[in-house]
Amino acid sequence: MTDVNTPPLILTFAATDPTSGAGLQADLLTFAAMGCHGLSIVTGVTVQDTAGVEGMLVMEGEWVEDQARLLLEDMRVSAIKVGVLGSAENVQIVAEIASDYPELPLVLDPVLSSGRGDPFADEDLIGAMCELLLPQTLLITPNSIEARRLAYRDEEEPDEEPDLAECASRLLAMGVENVLITGTHEGTPTVVNRLYNATGLVRSDEWERLPGTYHGSGCTLASAIAALLGQGMALPDAVREAQEFTWAALAGGFRPGMGQSLPDRFFWARAEEDGEEAAP
Repeated sequence: MTDVNTPPLILTFAATDPTSGAGLQADLLTFAAMGCHGLSIVTGVTVQDTAGVEGMLVMEGEWVEDQARLLLEDMRVSAIKVGVLGSAENVQIVAEIASDYPELPLVLDPVLSSGRGDPFADEDLIGAMCELLLPQTLLITPNSIEARRLAYRDEEEPDEEPDLAECASRLLAMGVENVLITGTHEGTPTVVNRLYNATGLVRSDEWERLPGTYHGSGCTLASAIAALLGQGMALPDAVREAQEFTWAALAGGFRPGMGQSLPDRFFWARAEEDGEEAAP
């Protein structure tokens, strides 16, 4: 039986990132910052720095499955977050595991490439994701580039840039329950993130566009949502609160190398140390 003092346990499937800006390490940092305990399934090992990804060793499917099954049989997990999976085989395995635990909210961050454009997914992986994993998913959190690529994977995109509401509709038709499309890559003065479900637009949130570029913003947002869902928060509220956390982490970010800045997931702790009020 789980100890009454055990914090919510959030399970992530992700590839490593030695910078801890994104990937598995970023997920664990975010879970901890949100008051949860992170469990991690390694799907791949990357060679990267803050400038970009130089290579990735994808974990064999059997290893991914064995890692997850053993943990899930031992501990009471509250939510699942899925990031880079590395292969269509790993997508299939995660979909099978999710189908065995349908009561667990699953948040999918469909990382198709790095911020620099280094590919993380081929067409086979994307096809498996859309056909096998989306029907098991409570929430998918693509940026606008990922949303358009996923929505139009079987056909050429229209001559005009596809409408994001139409992209959300197409993703919902694939079986996912909710779609949060982030607007970081849109050429708008502010960043607008929109949450959709079968009824249409659920909420739209607007944020100040911060200067510079950041590594791991999508991982932070998806992980924060998973952590809040694991604590029992309703989805629309979790989406809003996770955005507040992510924006503050980016606003308090730092640039430790020669590439992108990294979010500071413990901005609130440093604000308290300085005697300042933590950002919302």
